[in-house]
Amino acid sequence: MFLPENTSRFLLIAGGIIAAVGLVFLFLGRFGLGRLPGDILIKRENLTIYFPITTMIIISILLTLLFNLIRR
Repeated sequence: MFLPENTSRFLLIAGGIIAAVGLVFLFLGRFGLGRLPGDILIKRENLTIYFPITTMIIISILLTLLFNLIRR
């Protein structure tokens, strides 16, 4: 199956962005992001459930500020 040039470029850019975001989260994890008060961690014998509520709120606020600054 042949993909148009624009689709291939889009997939490469999207993959690069996903990889960059993954590296950022690995880097920020060393500074405690993901283990903040308010993040819920449930551990059982064969099950681990993690709800990073506080982390998600902080990331949402930071991204909102960043995108508002870029848009202006």
